[in-house]
Amino acid sequence: MTDDLAAVAAGFGAALRRAGLPVGMGRSERFATAVTLVRPSSHRELLDCALATLVSSREQAELLRAVFEEIFGPLDDAVAGTAPDGTARDAQRQDKRPESPASAADVARAHAISVQSVRTRDGADPDGGDDEEISRPYLGSPAERLAGTDFADLSDAELAELAALMRQITLAVPERRSRRHRPGSGGRSIDMRASLRRARRTGGAAFRLIGRVPVTRPRRLVVLCDISGSMEPYARAMIQLLYCAAGGAGAEVFSFATRLTRLTPALARSSPAEAIREAGQAAPDWLGGTRLGAALKEFNDSYGRRGMARGAVILIISDGWDTGDPAVVRREMERLSLVAFRIVWVNPRTKSDAYEPLAGGMAAAWPYCDAVVSGHTVRALQQLTAALADPVRRRAEVRPAA
Repeated sequence: MTDDLAAVAAGFGAALRRAGLPVGMGRSERFATAVTLVRPSSHRELLDCALATLVSSREQAELLRAVFEEIFGPLDDAVAGTAPDGTARDAQRQDKRPESPASAADVARAHAISVQSVRTRDGADPDGGDDEEISRPYLGSPAERLAGTDFADLSDAELAELAALMRQITLAVPERRSRRHRPGSGGRSIDMRASLRRARRTGGAAFRLIGRVPVTRPRRLVVLCDISGSMEPYARAMIQLLYCAAGGAGAEVFSFATRLTRLTPALARSSPAEAIREAGQAAPDWLGGTRLGAALKEFNDSYGRRGMARGAVILIISDGWDTGDPAVVRREMERLSLVAFRIVWVNPRTKSDAYEPLAGGMAAAWPYCDAVVSGHTVRALQQLTAALADPVRRRAEVRPAA
């Protein structure tokens, strides 16, 4: 039964994504959890579970209702608050009342959505209350509250609201000593040209010698972003972060799913939405499968060997699911670690304390990473910025399997 519910939730989520709704794995999992807790006995109750967990606006609710009727058939009762036999639904659900406060909140939200659907259809307030309060069951979410929401659970509009917070983030990388020097005091060598130029002011007598100090420059930031189906919501958020954050605009950005695509020109746009749209058009394999090892090999052969990765900070954004050979991932990660200064891996699955790098691609790449962070919310991006700015090379320790 659990497997059947998971298949139904996954299929329903895929149909909603094809219809244009931002339904990811997180929302599909919440929908399956709500069905398990509520145990709906009619199509109307199943629709309430979907509205409570899969949408975040009135427009999305109308589109979900249309997709719901195509998949599960027409609704079996016309009124949301009344069961088919005419009895009140609250009385029928007394034996199925959820046990946790979180479940009770979900049911309350579903009831508010049901009231709104009745009011929209009949044009009247069933409770006789204030029309303004009933007409807004979906309350607006400030950016501060959305900062703790998983990127997979955000719609396009909600992700756009986080642009202001992302502009306050600085993606700083460690500095490196350049081969160039500049005049300065305390240098180990003397800048004869600058010293003689100053001596001309005193009749040729060099009363003060000017030294030469090395110039420091920030290291190059290279980003490899997984845009496969399982990483699509996180890829959108990370591309917007690279566009908005200070220091991210100067990064070299590549996307990969079944092939490697350079997205750096796409980030030179006037808005984050245009940058994401341009990136989607530039990458023909968006929402495709994942060939992690082949993408790393193409980057090493075409860009890394030419010097782009030498001494750079490499940021890889992927969940580590790979359809290829893990041995290829291990070999290419070893090649990359020999030339890169640091390798930081962003894996949203590591947000769980019980996560273990058991997937073939992630297990092969883990020993060559200096840091592995989740980066699944705006608040979690603090770990990402700290890992990028760390001036010390540290290889991540492999967690023992349970």
